[in-house]
Amino acid sequence: MDQWIEPLHPRWERGPAPYPDPCIEVLDRRFKKYLMGNTAVERLWTGARWCEGPVWFGDAYCLLFSDIPNNRILRWDEATGQVTTYRQPSNYSNGNTRDRQGRLVTCEHGTRRVTRTEYDGSVTVLADRYQDKRLSAPNDVVVAGDGAIWFTDPGYGILLNYEGYKAEAELPANVYRLDPETGKATVVADDFAKPNGLCFSPDEKRLYIVDTGVTHDENAPSHIRVFEVVEGKRLRGGREFIDMKPGFADGIRCDRDGNLWSSSGWGERQKNGVIALTPEGELIGRIHLPEPCANLCFGGRSKNRLFMAGSQSLYSVYVEAQGAQIP
Repeated sequence: MDQWIEPLHPRWERGPAPYPDPCIEVLDRRFKKYLMGNTAVERLWTGARWCEGPVWFGDAYCLLFSDIPNNRILRWDEATGQVTTYRQPSNYSNGNTRDRQGRLVTCEHGTRRVTRTEYDGSVTVLADRYQDKRLSAPNDVVVAGDGAIWFTDPGYGILLNYEGYKAEAELPANVYRLDPETGKATVVADDFAKPNGLCFSPDEKRLYIVDTGVTHDENAPSHIRVFEVVEGKRLRGGREFIDMKPGFADGIRCDRDGNLWSSSGWGERQKNGVIALTPEGELIGRIHLPEPCANLCFGGRSKNRLFMAGSQSLYSVYVEAQGAQIP
């Protein structure tokens, strides 16, 4: 696909896609092994202001995802295809994941904290301060195999009153790790402009972190970096994995082969959607969406259904890749 095909857009309203779906673009033959000829990108629901933080709950056959400006977490039911409200208000929730016990872990802009929803529905605060100062607005979160919780805090939720409450930052933009034994937070990376999405490689030897930079600053970084995870507790290195300019990455996930699937958008319209990258950082495929993609996750019974949180809509596509066994 050499250029964006405008007639693709109306297909989301008018009917089914042809097979193979022209919205799935093969940039390298290695991407073909992850595709099926009779599957299409589906718009499952629309009606949000900014979708984020999709997380799959296989035991409940549902997907939870945030609609940040509307201050709610939504629930898409696999059996009925219906979207209902899971939690409102959600304290302007953003990123979501599950811990090793299957509990929901959420980043909240409004309360500037990371929380865990217990089995009985009560909410436990995991982190809201560091060195006696308030966190800014935790953004995205992952849980490691040892139970440690890693999260980013770029502060987007305190910049405006649209996705939180406007306030002054008390801390710089950091990436944190919560120790599973003590619950104590430590800074694992402090050299980002705006750290955003993050995910581990399948073996947890690498951690990928997105830097979305500073809005309206052309000189700010807009890339994904990759770090070596040392003893499961700290990071080393931090080389650039891919430069996303003129657009941005946001949420990211790895499949079991170690490929990185990244949201994409904001720059050139034809780059709205998701890209697939090899462990070496080679771009091999692209899934086009009619709007920017904020975040994504693998789900479904075989973890081979890619859910994509577009800016106002929820999409999915079946692939032959399977999500890594990390929340």
